[in-house]
Amino acid sequence: MKTLAFYLQLVLLVFFLVFLVLFIFFDSLGTVVGMDQISPDAMGKIFLTGFILFLLSWAASSLGLNNLRNRLRKMEAELNSAKAKLYDLEHPKTVTSAKAVPQKNQDENSGQIRPRQNFTEQ
Repeated sequence: MKTLAFYLQLVLLVFFLVFLVLFIFFDSLGTVVGMDQISPDAMGKIFLTGFILFLLSWAASSLGLNNLRNRLRKMEAELNSAKAKLYDLEHPKTVTSAKAVPQKNQDENSGQIRPRQNFTEQ
């Protein structure tokens, strides 16, 4: 797509340069081309053709850019997965044989008031 966009932009440039030269030297080149006068119909066709060429080159550029963005996203995802695998190799998980017994949290009943304990000496 990148080469197609380049060639379409080149064609658009040549198109507008040819018509710029034609309109600047219209007195001498108008009879060569077969245009004695510039009619609004001819101008409309010229600008419409230029506009279509412009849209084609813009679309080709946009498609090429989207293609590059998609390739970049895929490469970044592959790189992230490779980094994750490397991290897993460098930092292996240690398996503990004894299961840790969860300790009771003292603040487990933080919302309730604990009952009062009376200590007496015996």
